[in-house]
Amino acid sequence: MQCSRIVFGAALACAVAMAQADPLIFSAAGANAAAIQSQVDAYRASLGTLNANVPGSFGFGRREINWDGVPDSFAATNALPGNFFNVNSPRGIVMATPGSGFQVSANSGVGTIDFGNINATYPGLFAPFSAQRLFTALGSTITDVRFFVPGTTTPGVTRGFGAVFTNVDLEDTTGIEFFDLADQLLGHYFVQNTPGDQTLSFLGVEFIEGPIVARVRITSGNQILASTNISANVVVMDDFIYGEPVAPRAIPEPSTLSLLMLAMAITIGSRRVKRR
Repeated sequence: MQCSRIVFGAALACAVAMAQADPLIFSAAGANAAAIQSQVDAYRASLGTLNANVPGSFGFGRREINWDGVPDSFAATNALPGNFFNVNSPRGIVMATPGSGFQVSANSGVGTIDFGNINATYPGLFAPFSAQRLFTALGSTITDVRFFVPGTTTPGVTRGFGAVFTNVDLEDTTGIEFFDLADQLLGHYFVQNTPGDQTLSFLGVEFIEGPIVARVRITSGNQILASTNISANVVVMDDFIYGEPVAPRAIPEPSTLSLLMLAMAITIGSRRVKRR
């Protein structure tokens, strides 16, 4: 019966390893959009079909935000509400920041592009991935994104999240942290840097266990956008790409069920050994 214990133990170890498998990482950086396009496309393909911006969850596929459809009334120099992409355009995210709010850059002909309204040098530092608007938190480098079943107040989870960044000069400063429903850290990943102005970087992370991410925290650079910050590592964002937000499952994930079943089998096996 010792052999049975070894088999059960090996199976349990294997199940644990599967449950804690490393996520898929999609990352690139370079001088222009072409430098990151292949990794962006690979991430999109891994998440699945692009879904329409409508309430309710499709249960699969992905959603995207490129900021370009935001009305002028919610773009610079006006503020963007943190719940815009769950209420006005239902895509299942609500954003918060310890700063003063959020802003989407203005379109050409309407205002100064690429946050030139904040600092006249910024259009020379930032470049969009999908023309022509960009996104930033104001008064902070932190953007917290929580997921919801699109168009509802029901908390949601997703299998992955990614974003495009521009002007990431320094390594290990810009990154994304992933948290589960219990607000436990699932992982912290840094965005690739590339020296120079108007550069682009992309980071996308997909958890192969399935939808387990309830919140992400984005750190963009190490300095806030301000009229005095022109040489510091100021970073803003473009496209958000993420797995379709779904309601948390009432039934444990298959990996969790496997662990429970194996644990029960080990317990039964141990009892049988003691009786003999």
